[in-house]
Amino acid sequence: MTLSFGTRLRSAMDERGPLCVGIDPHAALLASWGLNDDIAGLEKFSRTVVEALADQVAVFKPQAAFFERFGSRGLAVLEQTVADARAAGTLVVMDAKRGDIGSTMAAYASAFLDPASPLFSDALTVSPYLGYGSLKPAVDLARESGAGLFVLALTSNPEGAEVQRAVREDGRSIGATMLAHLAAENAGAEPMGSFGAVVGATLGDLSSFDLDINGPLLAPGIGAQGATAADLPAVFGAAVRNVVPNVSRGVLKHGPDAAALRASARAFADEIRAAVA
Repeated sequence: MTLSFGTRLRSAMDERGPLCVGIDPHAALLASWGLNDDIAGLEKFSRTVVEALADQVAVFKPQAAFFERFGSRGLAVLEQTVADARAAGTLVVMDAKRGDIGSTMAAYASAFLDPASPLFSDALTVSPYLGYGSLKPAVDLARESGAGLFVLALTSNPEGAEVQRAVREDGRSIGATMLAHLAAENAGAEPMGSFGAVVGATLGDLSSFDLDINGPLLAPGIGAQGATAADLPAVFGAAVRNVVPNVSRGVLKHGPDAAALRASARAFADEIRAAVA
C-alpha cells in the first residue's frame, strides 16, 4: 500500500529538513538568469533548479501558472519537471490553487492527484472558498492515492484577511473554520496527517488560531516577502514542528549557478533547523 503523503512528508522533513523551494519561472526571473521568456528558457530554468536542489530539499513547489502561460508546451515542461523531481526523491506540491464544485472539482483532482495523470503530484494546493465541502472530490482522491492537500486558510497576502478573518454566526472566523475541518480530516493519523493548511509566515502572532491540525502547515513568506526563519516559532507556536517553510525568490535569485543555488538553499535550511529545534 502507498504510504500516505503525511508519512512521506514527515520522513523527508526529518531527513532533509523542512525547506520547500518554489519553482516560479516568471519573466523577470528568467531574464535575471539570462534566459529568454520562452519554452527553451522555461525548460532550462526548471531543469537547473531540479538538478541543483533535488538531493537537498524535502519539497519542490512548482507554480502551475508560470507554466500554463505557455500553453500545451508549457504544460509539457511542467510534466517533465514533476517527473524529474519525483524520480530524484523530492516531494512535489503542485501550487495550482484549484477550487470548484462537483464534477469540475473532481476533474481538477484527477489532473493532479490521480497516479495515472502525467501531472500527478504528491500534494495540491486548493481553495475552499466555495465551501469546504466542495473539496470532497479532492479529499477523497487524495486519500485513495496517498496524496495530500494544502488548503488556503490564513494566507500572507493582505487581501486575504477580508475573507479568512470574517466571522461566522457562531463566532468562529472563516480561517479558523478551515483549520478545524483539516484537524478533523487528520484525526488519529500518525505520524502526521496528509491534509495541510497554507498559513503565511508573515502574519505575526497567530495564537488566537488553533494551528495544531495534526497536519503540515505550508508557510510562504520566508525571504523576499520579509519573514525570516527566526520568526517561525513566534508565528506558529507549538505547531512549528509541522511547518514547511516555502522560499522561492530568496533561493532562485542566485541562479543559474548551481553551486550558488545549493549554497542559498543550504543556508535557509540551516537557519530553519536552528529556529525550530
